[in-house]
Amino acid sequence: MGIRIGKASLWHVHAWDYIGQAQNHPDTDIAAVWDEDPRRGSEAADKLGVPYYEKLEEMLDSGQVDAVIVDAPTNRHKEVMIAAARAGKHIFTEKVIAASEAEVKAIVEAVESEGVKLTVSLPRLNEGYTRAIRDILERGLLGQITYVRARLSHDGALAGWLPDHFYNAEQCGGGALIDLGCHPMYLSALFLREPVTAVGANFGYITGREVEDNALATLYTASGAIASVEAGFVNAHSPFAIEVHGTEGTLLYGTPENRLLMRTKRDEKYAEWTEHPMPPARESAFDQWVRHIREGTEASENIAVAIELTRLMEAANRSARESRIVQLGELNF
Repeated sequence: MGIRIGKASLWHVHAWDYIGQAQNHPDTDIAAVWDEDPRRGSEAADKLGVPYYEKLEEMLDSGQVDAVIVDAPTNRHKEVMIAAARAGKHIFTEKVIAASEAEVKAIVEAVESEGVKLTVSLPRLNEGYTRAIRDILERGLLGQITYVRARLSHDGALAGWLPDHFYNAEQCGGGALIDLGCHPMYLSALFLREPVTAVGANFGYITGREVEDNALATLYTASGAIASVEAGFVNAHSPFAIEVHGTEGTLLYGTPENRLLMRTKRDEKYAEWTEHPMPPARESAFDQWVRHIREGTEASENIAVAIELTRLMEAANRSARESRIVQLGELNF
């Protein structure tokens, strides 16, 4: 029998994408819907031909679901995921896990205590360019890493296709940085290859929303290496871009073509700017989650990266709010 999945809210803009993944996977079925918005939830349930539950606990206790996909507002992630874990339901969730380290700690403790499988949607962790860049760094082809830059932006706040609730500070826990910026954030931290010790951030409010629509965060390390994390809702034709610079070389991706270019002193093949091949993407985070459920394995790296992402986001939000660099040691976890 397939894994029966309860859809825990359709608040997030990617909710239907995950429903599609569940419908297309041979081992999973959408079996029920709960949503904090009854109209949205009941409409989705009707469209899917499954029951709608007005209360989350009723869906979790119905005997109809084995797992949940969580797309609830960020400020309800702790409530929803702890309830799911205590009901013995496996959890696939949209990033971020939660808005603060304290909330993440409570969620992870519940997941571990109940022995359920948690996986977070961090799609760019699995892409071919990420795999290639990690291999280059593992081989030391750039020398000591000194600077990383990653950017992701679109014009959602200008073109009007983001839902209004994506500008609700209470529900979202932030704007462009916590939504789009999470991807360049976890990639930047990964490519630095050493712990981030402090974060500084500046937010812009070009369209006058309650949350930032233009954001820059700087990650600091003990060695002096730094990273620039950039995100926005107010840029047309801004390519997703990665730069990694080291003492012996540099790599560039997506400026603007989806090609990985490298130049380094450590390999004659790349003495001049040369395209580096990229392997295929790994299986999706959703497929990994299903495999972990089936095989009883853990999404160890995925969860570790997701926990660190929340730490960095909390520090960035505090930095922007207090107009100062925030040391990660200040956070309580």
